[in-house]
Amino acid sequence: MTMEAVSNASAKIAIQGVGAILCTSVLGALFSAQAGAACVDPNAASVQGSLHQSPKLALSAPALQNFSEAEHAARKIVGTWQVSYAAGGTVYAEAFIQWHSDGTEWENIDFPILGGNICLGSWKAVDESRVFRYHVGWLYTDGALTGHFIETETDEVSRDGNSYTGTNDTKMYQLDGTMFREVVGTSAATRISP
Repeated sequence: MTMEAVSNASAKIAIQGVGAILCTSVLGALFSAQAGAACVDPNAASVQGSLHQSPKLALSAPALQNFSEAEHAARKIVGTWQVSYAAGGTVYAEAFIQWHSDGTEWENIDFPILGGNICLGSWKAVDESRVFRYHVGWLYTDGALTGHFIETETDEVSRDGNSYTGTNDTKMYQLDGTMFREVVGTSAATRISP
């Protein structure tokens, strides 16, 4: 074997070795990463390398609504809201939610996109002041689907219809349907004026 052939064979082996190390590193990262929960997980932002920082928004103050005290929560909840989510007394996310008169809702939360930040659900009035929401979304790890979550939330709408507060329970599931995490928290919302 000539020196040139030995040198080419050594270079080929070195390239293959580097490729194997890179492949192993990528696979290890994929299989060891935690799932980020779209719209609900207080750790989603930190898992993706950023800390939550509440944005300073230039939104209109709530318009005074002309709701009577007797009007039903189903009428008061319809509209667009800015919502803060907290767990253990610490705010971990801000979101925009639209509640629709047909009993559906959708949310855009300030989590990184690769973890998922759009989710949706259905709601119904419980009584004159409270609504119940059944909210769902996909879970992603660095953009790859890793499961889903189900959030149930009961919110109490203020008498003037310009704010609400609530409690929620979120269960997260792997792709095989096994629950792996539960987050119990609160919500506090302010209506965004048209």
